Formats: sequence, structure tokens, C-alpha cells
Amino acid sequence: MKRVRQTDPVLQKLQRRKKQKNVYCKTSPLHALVDWGILPHHVVLHIFQFLPLVDRARASSVCRRWNEVFHIPELWRKFEFELNQPATSYLKSTHPDLIQQIIKKHANHLQYVSFKVDSSTESAEAACDILSQLVNCSIKTLGLISTAKPSFMNVSKAHFVSALTVVFVNSKSLSSIKIEDTPVDDPSLKVLVANNSDTLKLLKMSSCPHVSPAGILCVADQCHGLRELALNYYLLSDDLLLALSSEKHVNLEHLRIDVVSENPGQVEFHTIKKQSWDALLKHSPKVNIVMYFYLYEEEFDAFFREETPVTHLYFGRAVSKSMLGRIGMNCPRLIELVVCANGLQPLDDELICIAERCKNLTAMGLGECEVTCRGFIEFVKMCGGRLTQLSIMEEVLIPDSDYNLDQIHSEVSKHLGRMWFPDMMPTW
Repeated sequence: MKRVRQTDPVLQKLQRRKKQKNVYCKTSPLHALVDWGILPHHVVLHIFQFLPLVDRARASSVCRRWNEVFHIPELWRKFEFELNQPATSYLKSTHPDLIQQIIKKHANHLQYVSFKVDSSTESAEAACDILSQLVNCSIKTLGLISTAKPSFMNVSKAHFVSALTVVFVNSKSLSSIKIEDTPVDDPSLKVLVANNSDTLKLLKMSSCPHVSPAGILCVADQCHGLRELALNYYLLSDDLLLALSSEKHVNLEHLRIDVVSENPGQVEFHTIKKQSWDALLKHSPKVNIVMYFYLYEEEFDAFFREETPVTHLYFGRAVSKSMLGRIGMNCPRLIELVVCANGLQPLDDELICIAERCKNLTAMGLGECEVTCRGFIEFVKMCGGRLTQLSIMEEVLIPDSDYNLDQIHSEVSKHLGRMWFPDMMPTW
């Protein structure tokens, strides 16, 4: 058989094609994408920020470059510890070995830290143990979140306060704190103020039974940069509103107040003076005042007897017709109103009063209430296109001699200037 020479034109043509193919593979975009090891640090860092800690740790063992990125301080400025017990939660938990690695190698980089725990006391205690080890941190944001019942309340107060004090003392630059449903107390708030009064801007601490009105007043008196505050109504006082209205204090942007009663008839709610509300509104004219009510009908007597600058109202339990009537008369700044239940008496007059006097109203939600179709259409007509959110259960609307349920959707849509249908389920 005759041997093919290297100078054979057919063979030369095949070799040229092979070379061209190799060059294409090496220079094509697909080849470049496959070589993950040459990605710039900032690109890998951006990708790592979207990965759970376990996946991030595994990825760090791929190559030297990725391992270098894994230890960049910027990657550890924001972190969420997830602490769950297999017996009480289906959610994943941050591995204990990884937690210890973070504390040893990256604690001084942490700035935005949150703890998400399940309903078990063990998880809350584990969160406190981690907090007590953060002695070299400069935390700016701290959040303690219970995904089920408030498990932090089952931890001993001494253990919780001791752990929290470590962060308050060592951080000295806290700007945002969410410690709702926890056993925080007045002395620990004084430590917070002593070390972070110049930086604190947001404090959420609803359902903290060991805090007194004097304790929260201490925060308002010293933390003049406070812009957002969430607390229970029993902590609200005329003195607190006046402290938030002082010349030294910045304009308050958001005030959330939870009005809760677990034992009907056993708690007598105090009244805030109109002059105190007026002082706050004069100092912070754009403040949003949000109130969540979980009361029984007989407990509303102290509220809205005088003009109140509330902007958002949510009623989680039944509220009387007379109460809604007072809201229409005395809440001119109202922007959003949600009523989960009322009773069997139509609310036509109350809604029309609200539409007439609450000129800023843009959102309304009604659950287990009753409104005639005629009254509801009149309400919508008066509000017009400013109602950007209108969530009404179909069962709320009562057909009358003017309109039935088939007609109401087109009539309401006409006045809103957009397509509208009643809801089959609550959307709030």
C-alpha cells in the first residue's frame, strides 16, 4: 500500500482545518465562559453574595482564586444566621462548624447581622450564645427574628440581656435594631443609648414586656437621630411624643404602634392628648403613623375621640360602627384602612364619611363586613381614581334595588378608571 506523504494536498487541507478548529475553540466565548477560574474577583464576589453559606464554603474549595474571594471582608459584612431544630422546623440551619469559622475568622467584618430562629428555645439560646461571642464586631444592623412563636421570650432574661449587651457595648455604631418579642429591658436600653446614641436611626421593639415607658423615653431623649420607631401602645406617652418633637431631634419618618389586648376588660388604655400629636406633626409633618389594633369592641373607647394624625390603620379583630364613624371624623391624614371584621350592620354611612373627610385615602380593605352595593359605589365615586388599592371580599357586598353583583364590577371600574373585580380571598 502506498504511503501518504506529508506534502499530500488532501492531508494538508485536513491539517489546516484541524488547526482552525482548535483556534476557534480556544478563542470562542463559550470556551472563555467555561474557564471559571479566570473570572475577576469582583465578579466572583458578586456571585458569592447570592449563595447560601454552605454552597459558598463548598465553592471556595474549587480553586485558589475562589478561596481568596471567600475570605474578602466585603463578603462577610452582611450575614444571616439560620438556627432551626430538625424536630420543630423543616428549614435548613447554619452548620455549627461554619458558625465557629465565622466567629473566629470573620467576626470583625460583620456589619449587617440577623438571626432567624424557629419556635424552639434551643435555637433562641444558640442565637444568644453567638451574640455573646461577637466582641470584636462593629455591627450596624441587628435583627432577631422568630419565624414562629416568639422563642426569644422563652430564654432566661439574664442570658438574653447579657448577650445583647455584648453587642451594644462593642459595636458603638448601631443604626438599626429589630428586637421585637424579646426580653430586652430598661437597663439594656440604657447601655444601648450610652454606646450608640449618635448612630441609632431605627428601633423596632414591639412586644417587649420588660421595657417601661421610662425606658423608651430614655432612648428618645438621647438618640436624636432616631427616624423609625416601632413599639406597643402601652409605651406611648405624651412625654415620648414631646421628646420626639424636640428641636434637637431629627424629623421622625415612621412610627408604628401595636395596640394589643390578650385579656378583654382587664386593660384600660390611656389617651394621648391632641396637643402631643400636634407637636409631633408640627416637628415632623411627613411622618407616617401606623397603628395595628388587636382589641375587642368594648376596648376602643380611648381612641380617636379627638383628631389623631394616624396615616395607616389595620384592625385585626372586629371593630364597631361607631369606631369607624370616629375614624371618619377625626383621622384626616388617613392613607390606608383595613378592616378585617365588623358585624352585620351595613357600613354605608361610615364609608361615605371616610371618603368625604379623609382626602388622602388611597387604599382600602374590607373583610367580614357588610356594605350595600349602592353605598359602596357611592364611596368609590367620591374617592375616584386616588384609590390605588381596593380589596373588598365579594361576600361584603349586599345587592340592593339599584345594583346587583353582576353590575358592580363595571360600575366600580368606571369610577376607578381601571378594571376592578371583588376578591375571592383577602389580599392584605
